Amino acid sequence: MPEIIFDSCVLSNFALSDSLYIIKKLYADTAYIADFVIAENIKGILKGHKGLIKIKEAVRDGWLKEVVLEGAKEKELFESLSVSLGFGEASSIAVAKTRGFVFACDDRVARKEAVSLGIKLTGTIGILVKSVRKKVVERKEADRILRKMIKYGFYSPTTSIKKLL
Repeated sequence: MPEIIFDSCVLSNFALSDSLYIIKKLYADTAYIADFVIAENIKGILKGHKGLIKIKEAVRDGWLKEVVLEGAKEKELFESLSVSLGFGEASSIAVAKTRGFVFACDDRVARKEAVSLGIKLTGTIGILVKSVRKKVVERKEADRILRKMIKYGFYSPTTSIKKLL
């Protein structure tokens, strides 16, 4: 299974809906988070989103691995992307491009940039669909989780995973 690097929004959706276990079950040996995304997560915790502590715990537990920018090519790509994207998205895209990772992101602008660079994508909905197909959760549970994500502010393109199976 290819490595996957997560943007803040996708991880936040799963953490705030008490379903980070889905990410662990599907990607435990291949899940990465950029150090800039970790910083975004800490800001969220400090702003009162206590559910985000689960992301910090996942990094501490080692199944979600921290990655930092390496090499001139990765750093140059990060710098050029940082003009139009946040540091979390820019660093995640730079890592995905140079290391061949899948990029898990829901942000439309960041996804468009990733596509233009030939990076494979997934997002919250794709991961929920995969979790049902891989029998990590039942479809009704996935819909319950999706409703909870929407309640916490996720702008979902659908209200039911059933429509996508």
